[in-house]
Amino acid sequence: MSDDGVRADWAQKDFYQVLGVKKDATADEIKKAYRKLARANHPDSNPGDTAKHEKFKAVAEAYDVVGDAEKRKKYDELRELYGSGARGGFGGGAGGGFNLDDLLRDRAGGGGGFGDMFGDLFGGGRRTQQARRPTKGADVETTATIGFTDAMDGVTISLRLTSDAPCPDCQGTGGKPGTKPHICPQCEGAGYVTVSAGGAFSMNETCPHCGGRQLVYDEPCPTCQGSGRGMSARSIQARIPAGVKDGQRIRLRGKGGAGENGGPAGDLFVVVKVRPHRIFARKADNLTLTVPVSFDEAALGAEIKIPTLGGAPVTLKIPAGTPNGRTFRVRGKGARKSDGSYGDLLATVEVQVPAVLDEAARAAVEAYREATASKPLRANLFEAGS
Repeated sequence: MSDDGVRADWAQKDFYQVLGVKKDATADEIKKAYRKLARANHPDSNPGDTAKHEKFKAVAEAYDVVGDAEKRKKYDELRELYGSGARGGFGGGAGGGFNLDDLLRDRAGGGGGFGDMFGDLFGGGRRTQQARRPTKGADVETTATIGFTDAMDGVTISLRLTSDAPCPDCQGTGGKPGTKPHICPQCEGAGYVTVSAGGAFSMNETCPHCGGRQLVYDEPCPTCQGSGRGMSARSIQARIPAGVKDGQRIRLRGKGGAGENGGPAGDLFVVVKVRPHRIFARKADNLTLTVPVSFDEAALGAEIKIPTLGGAPVTLKIPAGTPNGRTFRVRGKGARKSDGSYGDLLATVEVQVPAVLDEAARAAVEAYREATASKPLRANLFEAGS
């Protein structure tokens, strides 16, 4: 909203009407009316009642101005000027009308004009009341361990959570159930107090008496000892998406700690731990598999069956002369990607050397040795050259 819009908005508000008092009401009458309305509409006394929460904010805003003698004087002057026709000339300029800023500057005897008055009235000084704003609940983090196959396919798991929450007996007010609160006498319902920071400086701090709640109870809640907080245990169902990686952090919106004063709940972060599989492993969006092959399969070539994760076996063609450690790619048999497609299965052959040979196998290997004796494998290691 522009400055002119803000000025008009404030000038048109009847804070006396909000508090239900006459314009010439005394300071005591205004305070009495405010306390009655604040007590009746306070969020702590009316959890979940949005209409009363809004009424409480309006009452606090009104008392912030007309409950202070200096601010009330300036507010009355502003209302008088606005009602006399100043609303047509907030901006001044070539469009006609007059400039309210100039008028106020003249009225103030050459002072800072509307900007200074507006700042003094609504931004400066000690505020007598400040409505408690809705606060988002705390984020919560937990760890869940799932199986390798569940990580590939996705799974719904049950989580048992314990987190900080409003006290179940007093609903977060801190007062003994059945008792009525009253305005904090130390901060007069502001929720904070002004303390000296040395010299001419001062700062606001949370009221030590009410803890910023603005209301106090003569008898604290016996369950939470007046803190308004407690521990909440609950179970929730969480969906872990397909293709989740080990160590990945999943965010579940609105599943964290409860909010305060009507604020939204925080988020739940689930760190996923994936148990290793007996034969499969993962590399990015691909699955990996080590496939044992015999010497003759690698030398002569073969067609062998290999498993896939959760699917039917596929046939892998091993060309003649395949070396140990060669990797073959099977398209679309890997992990599920975020776009719904699938990675590949990477099958690496591992040539097996038998530890024990029977007589027939030994004779065959010896015959092979004799047949290849004229072509020693390591001859190139002894060739001269740089």
